[in-house]
This record gives sequence, C-alpha cells and structure tokens, in this order.
Amino acid sequence: MNYATAIASAALLVITTGFSTTLLADKEEPVSTPWGVHSKPGVAPVTEESYRKECGSCHMAYPPGLLPAHSWERLMTTLHEHFGENVKISRKSWKTITNYLLNGAAGRVDYTVSNQMIHNIKGIPMRITELPYFRNKHQEIPAQQVTGNPEVRSLGNCIACHTQAEKGLFTEESGQSPAE
Repeated sequence: MNYATAIASAALLVITTGFSTTLLADKEEPVSTPWGVHSKPGVAPVTEESYRKECGSCHMAYPPGLLPAHSWERLMTTLHEHFGENVKISRKSWKTITNYLLNGAAGRVDYTVSNQMIHNIKGIPMRITELPYFRNKHQEIPAQQVTGNPEVRSLGNCIACHTQAEKGLFTEESGQSPAE
C-alpha cells in the first residue's frame, strides 16, 4: 500500500466513524426537534409589560407572533407616522419593545398560528389584517358584523370578538383552547 492510499483510507475511516457516531447519537437523543413538528397551539401571549402599557394604551397589544419580524421592525422605525399618529415613547421603552416584538415575531417562535401567519406573505405587511392567513380565516364574516357594528368597527379590533387575544387565545369564547 502506498502512502497516498494509506492517507485516503485513514481519512475515509475517520469520516465514516464520525458519520456513524452522528447517526447513532441522532437516533438515541435528537439534538433538536424539527420546526413545526411539536408547535405550541395558537400564538404566544403578550408578556412584555412595557409593550402592553405603551402600545396597549391606544389599541390592543397584539401578540408579536401575528406579524413577521420585518413588519415589526418597519412599524417600530416609523412610529412618527404610525397609522396617522405620531407615537412618542422613551428610547429605553422603544428598545425593550422592539426587541420583544422581533424576538417573538412569526417565523421566530414555534406556535401553530404564528407559523401559519407567515405563509404566502408578499412585501412587508403593516397590518395583521393584510396577511393571507388572516383574510382566509375572516372572509365569511359579514361587513355589518364588523364595520357596521360600533362595538367592533374594524377587523383589527381583535379583542372585540376574541376576548382573550392578548393571551394568545383567538376563539370567540374564553374557555376554548387556542385556535389552530
């Protein structure tokens, strides 16, 4: 056996042994669970108090998992023109809220509704009501139940129908399990 063949054989042995060990380790104890296989139901509840206080003072504090990170980033960097309003918050609150929203955004957390919200998105949606999944789920609701109802007024007023939306529960009755 020449030197080159010996080196090649040794390298192949090392690679094969390492590969076999990896396969055995993966079969005995997986390093991680594939995304979406064991998703938590619904969407993560709102847990950041500064977000609930600052944003929730004007509208429902939407769970971060309802929009992708690039949408939250755009919303937080354009607070000076936030749907016709000039929103002013402290720099410290802005940092805390932005980090919270980006870390909990759809595509970054493994919840069933969050995973579904990011399918078929085009561009950077600025409203949850613009997402295909949202539109599909709400397409059969008659306009008079929403815009014609002074207690609801808009599909963006989730809390009017989904009373526990901030807890990640998007069902009409509070006792039901999260929507999937």
